[in-house]
Amino acid sequence: MPAGSPKKYAYVTLVTNPAYIAGALALIRSLKMTGTFADLVVMAKTGLENIEALEESADRVVKVDPLPLSEEFQQAHSSSAQQARDPFTKGIKPAFHSPLDNFCKLRLWTLDRYERIVFIDADALVIKNIDKLFGYPEFSAAPNLYSELADIHRLNSGVFVARPDLATFRQMLQKLDTPGVFWRRTDQTFLEAFFSDWHGLPYIYNTLQYVYFNLPELWHPTQIRVLHYQYEKPWQTDHPKRKQLQPLIDLWQQVADGGPMPEELPATTAPTR
Repeated sequence: MPAGSPKKYAYVTLVTNPAYIAGALALIRSLKMTGTFADLVVMAKTGLENIEALEESADRVVKVDPLPLSEEFQQAHSSSAQQARDPFTKGIKPAFHSPLDNFCKLRLWTLDRYERIVFIDADALVIKNIDKLFGYPEFSAAPNLYSELADIHRLNSGVFVARPDLATFRQMLQKLDTPGVFWRRTDQTFLEAFFSDWHGLPYIYNTLQYVYFNLPELWHPTQIRVLHYQYEKPWQTDHPKRKQLQPLIDLWQQVADGGPMPEELPATTAPTR
């Protein structure tokens, strides 16, 4: 690609509150260590303060507004309503997490300066180069695999491949906010319904941290490409699963503090079944 020419591909993450700034910075640093050729973009919620470090680290910071959602929709998908209607039972979402913020993720379909985007949640680290994902079609995502093998049929939106398009974005808004709708796992359930023929990525491109102790037979330290800290975050001081996940927390802290990426992930000590 000639020097100064616009790039066709980008990794994009989303930061909607200050608690995720540290996560996004660690993610960007991990991507840089893989030697990626793509742009590194942060979608930051309008009004978010103290984003100077993001602006220095990323290639672009794009301010995004919350989606224009009806009052009925917002009430149905508030944190309290979500927990009352369909509570999380296998992990604890941090108090700073707002389910409504998840839908801001759809704004990436407006970034049509890019031909392909690989979205990665800000609570993830890229362990090895994954630029090959830009050759995958829309919509490609890895399974929501962290508790049992049956979860392989459900997608996790922590990593996915998209093709930005304003027409697609408008279609999403029309389907998203319809009377009586409830998206059980917010953007994940919506994307699974909108792209009903979604393509499955190998789980190594979005390995959820609970695999470390729940599915040790799937924990392959030399093969995992993306480690996703779903539920409890590695920067939380009141982490309820710190003891179980301490080696992975230490890894995140090492990268966040400017240290090197290890050649392979820590081995699990959980017994295989």
